[in-house]
Amino acid sequence: MPHLLIAGRLHPGGLALLRDAPGVTFDYVEDQAPGAFAPLLGAAEGLVIRTQPLTAAMIAQAPRLRGVSRHGVGVDSVDVAALSARGVPLAIVGDVNSRSVAEHAMALMLACAKDLRAMDAAVRDGAWARRNGYAGRELGGARLLIVGYGRSGRLVAGMAAGFGMEIEVFDPFLAAIEAPARLAGDLGAALEAADFVTVHAPKGARAIIGPAEIARMKPGAILVNTARGGVVDEAALAAALAQARIAAAGIDVFGDEPPGPGAALVGDGRALLSPHVAGLSVSNALDFFEGRLDPALVVNRDALAAAGAAGR
Repeated sequence: MPHLLIAGRLHPGGLALLRDAPGVTFDYVEDQAPGAFAPLLGAAEGLVIRTQPLTAAMIAQAPRLRGVSRHGVGVDSVDVAALSARGVPLAIVGDVNSRSVAEHAMALMLACAKDLRAMDAAVRDGAWARRNGYAGRELGGARLLIVGYGRSGRLVAGMAAGFGMEIEVFDPFLAAIEAPARLAGDLGAALEAADFVTVHAPKGARAIIGPAEIARMKPGAILVNTARGGVVDEAALAAALAQARIAAAGIDVFGDEPPGPGAALVGDGRALLSPHVAGLSVSNALDFFEGRLDPALVVNRDALAAAGAAGR
């Protein structure tokens, strides 16, 4: 069995899985700073990463590398071509992570709608009378706009339907969708009508929800992003919150991770923040070396086939 490098903090269950795997050895680096795990790449046969970059130069430092497993489903921070050139397959976590992301999006949506951060502080601070001015909002009957309708977006739609929300989807790559959602033809018009907006789209060259899009959001709307940092323009969002043009935001992903103390959203109590925890799996790495990795979870399947043909 191989020697693995785990880059980024791992759930205790994942560590237990590694410790119980016969013959497996591993290095564990909790620090998620870019390059923190680089000194250990030379010994790694398998690599498990979270959201840190994996560049061609870093891949070149890992001559024994045979497989990579990445947290989430996005691969924009990984040089897939460099892995493929080496015949190294890159696996993602698939639908398991998608459900976690969808549940986290719903949790942020609910926490913002019910103002749970302020209500928790009221109890702890002895400000019980604050309940008299409580203006929590109901999800039932509210219009939810889902931007991006992949795995996690579809799961959010099902969950939101259970709350009785009216669901609209914007996804330029889809021609039609099935219930419980309807397809929006124009993002701006959909933003104007939405009470809640949740983003589940991959990162592109520019923010999908930028200043122009935020300006079109309904006054009092709530925005949630559990997709990727940079998909929402954080400075524009912070300005909209400060000016009370929208009511609240739930953000799990940031352009710079971790965000510094002076980051746009960190000092605003109307933004509910979490440290990129919505969705990491060591199972793919172990499954690869045991010959049972699901090809559907591999981004560069030609590399998987090459690895198999080489008897690795």
